[in-house]
Amino acid sequence: MVAARSRLWLCFLLFLVALLEARGVPVGITYVRNAIARGAVCLDGSLPAYHFDKGFSTGINNWLVHIEGGGWCNNVTTCLARKNTRLGSSKQMAKEIAFSGILGNRQRYNPDLYNWNRIKVRYCDGASFTGDIEAVNLATNLHFRGARVWLAVMEDLLSKGMENAENAILSGCSAGGLTTIVHCDGFRALLPKGARVKCLSDAGYFINAKDVSGALHIESFFNQVVATHGSAKHLPRPCTSIYRPGLCFFPQYIARQMQTPLFILNAAYDSWQVSKL
Repeated sequence: MVAARSRLWLCFLLFLVALLEARGVPVGITYVRNAIARGAVCLDGSLPAYHFDKGFSTGINNWLVHIEGGGWCNNVTTCLARKNTRLGSSKQMAKEIAFSGILGNRQRYNPDLYNWNRIKVRYCDGASFTGDIEAVNLATNLHFRGARVWLAVMEDLLSKGMENAENAILSGCSAGGLTTIVHCDGFRALLPKGARVKCLSDAGYFINAKDVSGALHIESFFNQVVATHGSAKHLPRPCTSIYRPGLCFFPQYIARQMQTPLFILNAAYDSWQVSKL
């Protein structure tokens, strides 16, 4: 009986240790301090932010930049609703988050990328880092500056060693997955010519289709996002030279002109897309 209980406790402890290992280690937040001067700010005017776990050993010149997801805001009302949340303000973001999965630093759970420089970029503009409107309405204090935030974060990472990247992956989930597609070629252009660069979009391939009533609901929604944030000038030029800017929020139109290798991971039934169709 005692031996059986001992084995049970041992199994429990081993399970607990394995669970704690898989959860990853906490990584502190980094604010882009010089972003204010260029107007590269979140919806509420706060500093952009990311979490950075430095690479080591053979991964010292390899970079994984992962973009957080979180949907979009398509008008003043919906942007105000997220302005004072972690999706609109770095003041509301956790100061520390656990890196796991492809961001983890344990070889056992992340054998290909565990020793790379791994970054999670926090999402706080509501338009997949495409907006750029200079004027700020004093009544709402909303800042539509996602494209500036993107560039400020990338330049900060370049100054911390990404300018020497030998291998790099841009990835993201949901709205972050769409960010990955929109910015994939631009990300490649920032890195050394000899670097091997690829992009991975997880649940970011949103399709242009009619809903059950026959309306183009998602197309209308994306048109509103682009108009509200002034995104047109920061969407991929090869796409906007052919299609209306609102359509260039859809991967099916962007991907046709992309030059950088793109890997797409999408569920057959995406909850957000199904709810809009």
